[in-house]
Amino acid sequence: MQNNLYMRLKKYAYIKPPQRVTVKDLAFITGPEKLVSICNEIIIHHKKELKNKSYVIEALTIIQIIQKYLPNVDIQLLGSNQCIIHKKEAKNKSNLLLVLIVWLLLFIGSAMAIMNFHYDVSMQSVQQRLHYLLTGQQVEYPLWLQIPYSVGLGLGMILFFNYLFKKRLNDEPSPMEIEMYKYQQEIDQYIQYYENPLNQKNDDQS
Repeated sequence: MQNNLYMRLKKYAYIKPPQRVTVKDLAFITGPEKLVSICNEIIIHHKKELKNKSYVIEALTIIQIIQKYLPNVDIQLLGSNQCIIHKKEAKNKSNLLLVLIVWLLLFIGSAMAIMNFHYDVSMQSVQQRLHYLLTGQQVEYPLWLQIPYSVGLGLGMILFFNYLFKKRLNDEPSPMEIEMYKYQQEIDQYIQYYENPLNQKNDDQS
């Protein structure tokens, strides 16, 4: 009988208290079906041990726990050697008034930023000058330039963020999504170090 198991840790595991954390919550296991079914149900953490919102567990810790129950099993690790456990918390209902206040602040702030930019670069005088060069007439409000420019500004923002309401315009990630991905990676690196019990023990000993 083959006693080899192959394990790949998940990057994230989301646990809803008071759920117990088992191997199948943290990793993908492949191998003999009987061993896999036994291994998947092994408890890694009880609910009382999950105190923080985020917790890092090492593959070595999981392997040691598995081998207590299955001492003759050889476990081969594939991929990452850490998994970040996040606690799922009850979702609070959205406060409509708070959403409207935040929306209003963002709307006013973005409008002021655009207007200040146009004032700094003298956009109106540029459009007046462009109108004069094209038509030979002096006009205070060249609407045939200003209206398409305003519409194009809004369309440009939609194309930049690659979203129209909840619908993605194409398969390419937007610059905002890329920045959010980089930010999430930095958070993960922070959690992997400071929420890792092994690193905390090393810091206490040093």
